[in-house]
Amino acid sequence: MNYRRYFGILLIIAAPFWCQAQGKWQSRYVKQTKDSSLLYLVDVQGNTIPDFSGVGYHRQSMDPPVVRVFKEIRAGGNDDQEMIQSAIDELSKVPLDHQGFRGAILLKEGVYKIPGTIKISTSGIVLRGEGEKTRLIATGKGQRKLISVIGQGNLEEIAGSRVKIYDKYVPVGSRSFRVAETRGLKKGDAIIVYRPGTAKWIADLKMDSIAQGEGTVQWQKDDYNFKFERRITAIKGDTVEIDQPIVMAMEDQYGGGEIYKYKFEGRINEVGIEELSLESEFVSDTDEDHGWDAIYFNKVEHAWVRKVISRNFGYSCVNLGGSSKNITVSDSKCLSPKSQIIGGRRYSFNNDGQQNLFMNCYSSEGRHDYVTGAKVCGPNVFYNCVSVNAKADIGPHHRWAMGTLYDNIVTDGEINIQDRGNWGTGHGWAGVTQVLWNCTAAKASVQQPYVSGQNYSIGLKGNKTIGRLKGRPEGSWEGNNKNGLEPGSLYLMQLKAAKKRAPQITGL
Repeated sequence: MNYRRYFGILLIIAAPFWCQAQGKWQSRYVKQTKDSSLLYLVDVQGNTIPDFSGVGYHRQSMDPPVVRVFKEIRAGGNDDQEMIQSAIDELSKVPLDHQGFRGAILLKEGVYKIPGTIKISTSGIVLRGEGEKTRLIATGKGQRKLISVIGQGNLEEIAGSRVKIYDKYVPVGSRSFRVAETRGLKKGDAIIVYRPGTAKWIADLKMDSIAQGEGTVQWQKDDYNFKFERRITAIKGDTVEIDQPIVMAMEDQYGGGEIYKYKFEGRINEVGIEELSLESEFVSDTDEDHGWDAIYFNKVEHAWVRKVISRNFGYSCVNLGGSSKNITVSDSKCLSPKSQIIGGRRYSFNNDGQQNLFMNCYSSEGRHDYVTGAKVCGPNVFYNCVSVNAKADIGPHHRWAMGTLYDNIVTDGEINIQDRGNWGTGHGWAGVTQVLWNCTAAKASVQQPYVSGQNYSIGLKGNKTIGRLKGRPEGSWEGNNKNGLEPGSLYLMQLKAAKKRAPQITGL
């Protein structure tokens, strides 16, 4: 793969927008002071662009460690799956050390043939290769995941802990609110900030009247109860302070909000996949009876994927399920997917979880390269990622993702935040509190939902378009095709500012 050629294509596409030297400028929404602090524009309801700094492995307060090697493995022949799985199962029985790790399994350079799926279901395990010299091949037929990291159980509400949020409106960006009762709550508690779905909200969004198409399903209120995972950092009188910002306002007119304590006993943590080349066998460029996801995570928190390369899979390099939290995916590439170029394929780096970070990634020939799915509760961040030969768009894909930052994303395709209408049986409004910061695209559409928040395009280099459906409110655009935006990365500056704050509480 000639990466210099593809980056050259991107430079040619972007050249018309970069050719005129312009002075430095700052967004009216977020300004950087001389001491690198950040000042946020507050609207009449108190909303701001939220702080996205708390995403990723341990909130990026530490880098994934280099975990000691428990066992080395060398490629054996036509079927290496059993050998690798046996080592993982053996390591699963080793006690966790003081850092929460059992050890790493090192796959030495070579070609490993995997007819099924390698599974990790225990905390503290790292699967490591020696870079591109360690090749895992999904052999034979069958759509499947090559590496699957999945915990147990489900998130469970702690009985008797639910209390009403007292404030009639809790704005986007806020980290505190008043509650009806604080007895039984304490600093460090894991809580859900709960916003119910209501028929009025769906009606005001006009998602109960999506233009009818083949298989179109109107939105139903019971499908839109949102559960944001947070942790209490302080309690002051009747005010609860939390570790992550509100990314969709709590509105009394739409049912207000509640909080409750929860547990997730089967969720695993401290798992790493690193330095591997993952490939799938295939018959033709449109073959779909072969490896589908290179790596899949769910029911996992505080984990990572780094320096992996996938080739020839039908769906993704990395796919994070809805119960994945605080995962960092970095320095990875999704290359040469093999499938039909239609819906449900080629989601190169897909995120359905919350508080996750994708950074320094690259994709080619994907459809939705950096993407969220339905009802995704933020914050989440895609930072410093590239897409070439894009076959569809980047952005929130469907049915209301909340709180995503797309920061320094470069693509030769589209970035869209819009009402997708009856596409895909009723995608509708793709998301809210979606922020494009210093991105580059051939073209972009940023629309504003009728109610419940804003979407932003700040410093985008590319052609501004209306979007699929006309008559929708326009998003908040600023500095289109204007060079010199400061800070150049909102995420990095928010992370820098966060590290100046007080130490985090235990357990975050």
